[in-house]
Amino acid sequence: MLLRAAELLADTSGVAEVRSTVSDLVSGDLKPAYVGLVLREDDAALRRAVDATRSPVPLEDVLPRYDLSAAWPSAQAARENRIVSVPDRLTLISSYDPQTVAVFDAMGLSSAICVPLPGTRRPTLGTLIVAWNEAHEIGLHERTMLTAIAGYTAHAVERALYLDERIGVARQLQRAMLTDLPHTPGLELAALYRPAASDDMVGGDWYDAYPLPDARPGVAGRAPLAVTVGDVTGHNMRAAALMGQVRSMLRQADIDQADSPAAAVAAVERANEHLRTGISGTLVHAHLLPRPHGRWLLRWTNAGHPAPLLAHPEHGVESLTEHARLLFPGLAPADGRPVHERLLDPGSVLLLYTDGLVEHPGRDFDEVTDRAARLLAQATCQNTPLPPLLNLLADTLAGHEHRDDIVLFALRVRGEE
Repeated sequence: MLLRAAELLADTSGVAEVRSTVSDLVSGDLKPAYVGLVLREDDAALRRAVDATRSPVPLEDVLPRYDLSAAWPSAQAARENRIVSVPDRLTLISSYDPQTVAVFDAMGLSSAICVPLPGTRRPTLGTLIVAWNEAHEIGLHERTMLTAIAGYTAHAVERALYLDERIGVARQLQRAMLTDLPHTPGLELAALYRPAASDDMVGGDWYDAYPLPDARPGVAGRAPLAVTVGDVTGHNMRAAALMGQVRSMLRQADIDQADSPAAAVAAVERANEHLRTGISGTLVHAHLLPRPHGRWLLRWTNAGHPAPLLAHPEHGVESLTEHARLLFPGLAPADGRPVHERLLDPGSVLLLYTDGLVEHPGRDFDEVTDRAARLLAQATCQNTPLPPLLNLLADTLAGHEHRDDIVLFALRVRGEE
């Protein structure tokens, strides 16, 4: 059992998985009625780790968090850093308050052993709880075994907490670099970001949208807009950091090169080459310019990125396949990047996305892209709001266990307001 515990707990990657693994290990030989895991949230509180693979435990739902000073055997074990044994109901009644007894009775428990989890940065990380629905005297063999399992569990918990913290910081970094979409009269905007289901759960995919400087008066109060969807090579914190750099460089370039999306991208490539930042990847960068009668002129350049999809309200979906080579140090096109144009009528929907939406092992890229076009066409005809449309596309085409980051950005031409 100890060998199995060492092997299985070494492979866990999250607190919920640690709890589930410990429950399976202990339940096999000791046959308890309940196995629980509580972790120190800070110096004054404990929080129950929930096993999502099993039916909800009423106690864990009703009281997910409690004080370290509470009159509970589990709190006492963590507080005093020692094994606390409750062999029978009489011991429970004599040693603890009526509320603790009532909780044991509500769960049908009569005995328990609470083993502290030894920590490296603090004396205890929490407590492993094993309880039975009848009197159970803990022998030396069981006590030794549970102490060893608690040690393996503590190592797994510390690793899981570290990974959870790292993922949390990474996600905060990613959210900080993803744009709050600007209010743009005449356009409806929506974006969706989903990290890969592995690695650091962040990566180099991004979207951006911001107003462009325009010396000319706008059309009916509408101002030009820049939009970008890109994918810096990599699926980790470094890719996210490089993405932040290229995003900032492109914004700055657009301030000086507002007349051409291709000129802005070329400026980023020159900076990338000169500063030796080593950024590589793909992107679609576009400018949207207001035109009379509620229309918008789409001007874009594509650096090796999946082709955007443009749904016309009455003419189906068009794949904007025009593109040039990807972003890579030393490979900038000598004659500059091309700019392409389409006039967007009211009701048109433009979809930009990264390859995580359509590239999946064992599935044909063109078939998945065609399915995306059909879903987009249907949603355009039905005037589906953009946020539900993006969730539908991600759920249908990529699912929840996708191996790559996913970014989707959509805009709809509203017409004159």
